[in-house]
Amino acid sequence: MHVQEWLQAVPPLGVYVLVGVVIGLESLGIPLPGEIVLVSSALLSSQGVVDPVLVAACATAGAIVGDSIGYSIGRKGGRPLLDRLARRFPKHFGPVQVVQAERAFHRWGMWAVFFGRFIALLRIFAGPLAGVLRMPYWKFLTANVLGGIVWAAGTTAVIYTVGIVAEAWLKRFSWLGLALAVLFGIASTLYVRRRAAARADREESAAAPAGEGAGPKPVGAADAVGAATAD
Repeated sequence: MHVQEWLQAVPPLGVYVLVGVVIGLESLGIPLPGEIVLVSSALLSSQGVVDPVLVAACATAGAIVGDSIGYSIGRKGGRPLLDRLARRFPKHFGPVQVVQAERAFHRWGMWAVFFGRFIALLRIFAGPLAGVLRMPYWKFLTANVLGGIVWAAGTTAVIYTVGIVAEAWLKRFSWLGLALAVLFGIASTLYVRRRAAARADREESAAAPAGEGAGPKPVGAADAVGAATAD
């Protein structure tokens, strides 16, 4: 079942809680489809099922709290924590992924936390890795809060707007499609009739010379005998 269809069966309060919990756990360092849940919930808000403001608020809270907990765990666990995560989630915390994340942190510093919110890999890494690398907490918190607000509220606003516009466009398109179908049917009928009439004219024109150019009926043997007797 599609995520959006599954969320439609959940009460609005359950959707808000689910958004906050899934995004919080993902930010903490557990590989979960937080972005998919957020996008699906934002689409539901464009259909009036849930409130977009509450969706954005729960997503923001989950992102900030989850990253903060991940930072604390990473600061206490250190490198051994990354090794344990690598054994448990090799596709997400393998040596290659860790090296890429560390390069991003060394190059961008606190901005890696901010922009990491928009990148699937860094979104999982940002909190724990910032703690492991001993980033000052005030820098981490600043980037964490700003990134969480911009990502969660921005994604919700964009998807909500797109959903509203798409729904209105599809409603207009249904009437436009019906009109185009009717016009296409009329045009097709006229075209077929015109082709049939033109074909009939060609067949009549081709048959007329053959009938007009036919010679006299050949004289049979009985007719020749009768003519000789008459003479």
